[in-house]
Amino acid sequence: MATSVCDPNTVESNYDRLSEIKAFDESKAGVKGLVDAGISKIPKMFIQPPDIYGRGSTFNGKIPTIDLDGVDRDSVRRNKIVTEVKDASEKWGFFQVVNHGIPLGVLEEMMNGVHRFFEQDTEVKKEFYTRQSGKPFVYNSNFDLYTGPAANWRDTFACLMAPNPPDPEILPPPCRYGPYLPKIACIWQS
Repeated sequence: MATSVCDPNTVESNYDRLSEIKAFDESKAGVKGLVDAGISKIPKMFIQPPDIYGRGSTFNGKIPTIDLDGVDRDSVRRNKIVTEVKDASEKWGFFQVVNHGIPLGVLEEMMNGVHRFFEQDTEVKKEFYTRQSGKPFVYNSNFDLYTGPAANWRDTFACLMAPNPPDPEILPPPCRYGPYLPKIACIWQS
């Protein structure tokens, strides 16, 4: 893929962002593919418009923490947890979960599987690259690639676990973690 490069101090009057995005997306190589290809400058499609996030925003260092202890034993506690998840999702967009019951070894293996997936050869990952939401396993770069003001420097995959966990055989081999797959899905179904 020929990638245009960007000098943020230069304005290109003939820049065709849609063509650059389309070529990037159709390559199915993602951001990791650009890095592996040895690019030396960030492509223009990744350059954020000035002041998009405003100035002076601060982070107070308190990420919302949701404690799942008792979620399966007490309906009052479950309703409180649901409200906490809703509030954290609406106000922050993310949160930390504690007392979820997933052993540390499983979490570590999940992270290792993520690393193994992204370290695969680009041609292997292309088999899973899609923009079709609702598939059991989705790998792509930037869910909002065509609609956002600029692309984010990330590749992503997601695996739908609920309401029905996928057959492990449809997952990429590095992402299969046998006996815990149904247990992880059950957490969300309870």
